[in-house]
Formats: sequence, C-alpha cells, structure tokens
Amino acid sequence: MNKTLLPLFVDNEQREIKVSHVYCIGYAGRNIEKTMEHIVELEKIGVPRPAEIPTLYPVRRNSLSQTGEIEVLGGQSSGEAEIVLIFGDKEEEVFITVGSDHTDRSLETIDINQSKQICDKPLAQKAWKLKDVIDHWDDLVLTSQVKVDGKWEEYQRANINEIIPLNDIKRFLNKKTVPMKNIVVFSGTVPLLEGFKYGSAFKMSFIDEVQNDEIHAEYSITRLDGEG
Repeated sequence: MNKTLLPLFVDNEQREIKVSHVYCIGYAGRNIEKTMEHIVELEKIGVPRPAEIPTLYPVRRNSLSQTGEIEVLGGQSSGEAEIVLIFGDKEEEVFITVGSDHTDRSLETIDINQSKQICDKPLAQKAWKLKDVIDHWDDLVLTSQVKVDGKWEEYQRANINEIIPLNDIKRFLNKKTVPMKNIVVFSGTVPLLEGFKYGSAFKMSFIDEVQNDEIHAEYSITRLDGEG
C-alpha cells in the first residue's frame, strides 16, 4: 500500500506522518435531534437522507491540501470546519488538528460520495498531541468564517461537545473495520450559524481556551470557470 507523507508541526517540531487512507465521518452530531435537523436542511437542497448515522466516506489521499488554495468547478461548493484526527505508526502517535470538508453542494444532491471526492480537503499545518487535550476535549472550540463579496462573515462557532464523543468515533471506526494506523479522519463538524454560504475564501480555527492555544488555517477558493 502506497503512503502519502503529511507534514505536521507539533510541539515546535516538524514531523512527517505516513498516511495510507483518508476518511470523512458524516452526520456525527451528538444531539440526534439537531443531526436530523441538519439532514432535513440538506434535503431542502436535494441531498438524500443517509442510509445510516453516522456515515463513513473514504476520500482520496491526494485530496489533503496544506497549500492555502483550492480550485473548484462551479459556484456551489463550501467548507466546514472539522475535527481532524491523525493516526501515525504507533498507538501513542495520535494528533488532532482542524480541517475543512470542502464539498460540492450541487453534486451532493446527486451522489454524496462523489461530492466528497471532487474537492480538496484543506487542513492546518499545526497539530496537537491528542493526549494533551483529551482531558478537556468538550471545551475545545471550532470556528469558521467565509469571505462573501469581499467581507468575512461568521459561519460556525461551537464547542465540540456538539459532535459525538471521541470514544464513539473510535467505536464507529472499529465497527467499520478501519485500522487506526496511518490514517486521517475528518471526524465531524459543528452546526452552521445561518445555513450554507458560498464564498471566495474560508478560514477555520481550533481553539483551546484551557491551554490558551489555537490552530488556524485559511485558504482561497478559485473557480476554474472564471466566475465569482
């Protein structure tokens, strides 16, 4: 199995993590009623209901992007700030960062898995060791902003206690027989503040208020059709 090398900056040290598979976990809200509200929101734009909740989507290894720019087709793609878990060679090599499950919303109405594949998945260059944040996991905060018509607008902000707990994520991966070694998992997002917005740039942060630390990433969105 070929592996991609993912550079990460952890504790002021540059690392390279071998990655053999990348996955996205969809519909990972801890509150099932809010998750169903999100599913209904998606149904309104034509996205079919998932066969199971949560849902696991495999994505391309080469979709991982740390360049600060992605290219898309059409004007209906959008990002979502996500917990990203990174499992290295050894059991103790588990890291956490922020990434964006950037998705083509128009294609999502036809085939959800294809909509995941067509867009790159930006993620931050900095990461934390999971063991350093696990004792205050629910206090971590995800935020994002989208640039619309040249202005940054608040898009998401919530504690990650909105997402299923870490142990549930691990149990779900085990249920799906996903080996937790050399993989990257986009593990869920927090609700949108005002519904989908399509912009020219996206920025996201993972905030640790307990340790007064933050992971930040930003990327521009270039439309290959030359519009917008």
